[in-house]
Amino acid sequence: MESQKKFTRSFSFEFFPPNTPEGADKLAQTAKQLAQLKPKFFSVTYGAGGSTRERTLRAVLDLRSAGYAAAPHISCVGSSRKDIREILKEYQNHGIRHVVALRGDLPSGTAASGEFHYANELVAFIRGEFADQFHIEVAAYPEYHPQARSAQHDLLSFKRKVEAGANSAITQYFYNTDCYFHFVDECEAMGLNLPIVPGIMPIGRFSQLARFSDACGAEIPRWIRKKLEGYGDDTASIRAFGLDVVTRLCDDLLAAGAPGLHFYTMNQAGLTTTIWQRLGL
Repeated sequence: MESQKKFTRSFSFEFFPPNTPEGADKLAQTAKQLAQLKPKFFSVTYGAGGSTRERTLRAVLDLRSAGYAAAPHISCVGSSRKDIREILKEYQNHGIRHVVALRGDLPSGTAASGEFHYANELVAFIRGEFADQFHIEVAAYPEYHPQARSAQHDLLSFKRKVEAGANSAITQYFYNTDCYFHFVDECEAMGLNLPIVPGIMPIGRFSQLARFSDACGAEIPRWIRKKLEGYGDDTASIRAFGLDVVTRLCDDLLAAGAPGLHFYTMNQAGLTTTIWQRLGL
């Protein structure tokens, strides 16, 4: 973890692009609330196979016009070089210089296609076409990618993204700090020198969290899962317990030298703001 302590702390919040006018209004209000916490940037996700391309662009431009720094996600699987070049030029024309480069998933039922297969190919393409005009974030998986052949294979995949030109990384969320510390130590041992910011998922609804976690390979430790299951439909108790767990997680990470936090907000301000206040940030 030692190398992470030298990086300037970066705090950021992630949104998904709304698909209704009401959703857009709600996101504007959420961003306004969270902007009071002075994050470094807001990021906006990108649907499977680029399915939210226009909505992601709209959300990013709305955030920019409100005066906030914004970083769009770009996923490459199923896309052509022409597609990606067009998207990046559009962002460039709007003064956006920060992107989150991901492999992404194809929409279910779609056969693999396109000119990119892995995120390192996307990072290399961005560097080849645009040199250093974009700050490139990539994804990291402390508990390893659910489709990785092995832990070592996943580490080497991450190394390829860094060597292709990534500036920094944001992790998948987790609730076990040891997995993050171990991952960072392994990256240091491979000579990788970049900020690896922990991804943080506040706990609001257990059923939603369990569904996400099963899909993305993030482990909910048994003691947390059992406790949440025991609350049943008692939303207030789930939220109160979740706030305690996630605040402690963030506190431990920052105390150990993590270079910031990236909150998966689900377009809600409440839980993230409360955790932030409890941390005294």
